[in-house]
Amino acid sequence: MKKVGIIGAGIAGLSVAIRSAIDGNDVHVYESNDYPGGKLSEIRLGNYRFDAGPSLFTLPELVDDLFKLAGEKPSDHFQYDRLEKLCRYFYEDGLQLTAFADPQAFGKEITDKLHIPSDRLLKGLAKSAQLYDLLADLFMYKSIHRASTFLSKKALCAYPNMHKLNFLKTMHEANIALYKHPALVQLFDRYATYNGSDPYQTPATMNIIPHLEYHLGAYAPKGGMISITQSLFELAQRKGVHFHFKQKVTQIIVQQKKAIGIVSNDERHFFDQVISNMDVVNTYQKLLPQIPAPERLLKQPKSSSALIFYWGINRSFEELDVHNIFFSKNYKEEFNHIFHQKKTYADPTIYVNISSKYTPGDAPIGSENWFTMINVPHNEGQDWNQLIYEARNNIIDKLSRLLQTDIRPHIVEEDYLDPRRIEARTSSFGGALYGNSSNNKFSAFLRHANYSSKIKNLYFCGGSVHPGGGIPLSILSGKLAHEFMSE
Repeated sequence: MKKVGIIGAGIAGLSVAIRSAIDGNDVHVYESNDYPGGKLSEIRLGNYRFDAGPSLFTLPELVDDLFKLAGEKPSDHFQYDRLEKLCRYFYEDGLQLTAFADPQAFGKEITDKLHIPSDRLLKGLAKSAQLYDLLADLFMYKSIHRASTFLSKKALCAYPNMHKLNFLKTMHEANIALYKHPALVQLFDRYATYNGSDPYQTPATMNIIPHLEYHLGAYAPKGGMISITQSLFELAQRKGVHFHFKQKVTQIIVQQKKAIGIVSNDERHFFDQVISNMDVVNTYQKLLPQIPAPERLLKQPKSSSALIFYWGINRSFEELDVHNIFFSKNYKEEFNHIFHQKKTYADPTIYVNISSKYTPGDAPIGSENWFTMINVPHNEGQDWNQLIYEARNNIIDKLSRLLQTDIRPHIVEEDYLDPRRIEARTSSFGGALYGNSSNNKFSAFLRHANYSSKIKNLYFCGGSVHPGGGIPLSILSGKLAHEFMSE
């Protein structure tokens, strides 16, 4: 039995903690907040409940797998439904599209609304499925930091199809070729934001993402996204994991190039293995300041962050669904502002998630809980107070115009989350939601491994390391870290 110390109770930290405890290890998790989950937490305002961070759930089998590994029946502890409608899209010219989960139904929608053949959509989704088939085993489920990954049967089968991966085109260029109609191109360009990137820079291989929703499914957990965190936290406790909340880790203790423990609240705790679920940049800069850091990896361009307003709305809007997008008129200029000018855009694309459409108890009867988000740059010292003030007014004006209702008097509860608060609460460097961006064709290879090549018994998990950010990839990062720990 090993004594294992984990820094951070985010979803990746929970993933590796559960796996390590199932092995029979003595597992201790240190978390600076007084709650688990990191970004996957919740906020309550009066009679309104909000999921604080991620609001889209794909690959639920990755959560189920953790229960199965523990010898438990997943549905006894965690339940979810597949969504029939993925998103409602609103455009400045008055166009509204409903993205149905069934590709055939969505094909009919775009034929009826855009007057283009549904085959155009189906061909694009088939290419997305092909990318997933070629890449998922190599870049999601396996470590790219092992030679065996690239010598596997799956890899050898993929090499002759490298020309299909579209490394040399941007996502936007590929989507123009695939979908042609500007409204449909913009809709599929949006998937770059799923890992905090820019469709005008990120390679077309990122068109792998739509396959997760349209073929594998998007889901709504019963009890909200927080139920993912809560069910895994309770599973970890049942497996004997010890949680230490309000315990900020300030140092990883290293002796003779070996991680032997941590310092938390001025106390030293010793372990056989140490895993950081903290952002890799902050891990090196704050917890390992005396250790030479892999600067080339740490200095990669960061992903976007988010500005989120949590609004309790005292009326309902029948035209809205669980997931809603209000597009910018000039998408390219919006991304130029985020990634080049490092500021917010006056006409932002707005995402509104209303979980009370699925879970009525999240808001009072006749009311709705609006998780209202725009993409913004990560924090580099901008005047966020001014940017937040401007963005709030721009968001309210845009939503009021497109919904033909002044929403100001209907906001009865309010809070917000900006890059500064995201960094403070989750230790994400600069509030970047996904660590590095994927704005170049080598980005997948420029994420830190799930282990340290310089310090023995030190491992990494979470959205800032391989394979990337978001719930599924974070869970997989915990799985990959565990595999290295078990060697």
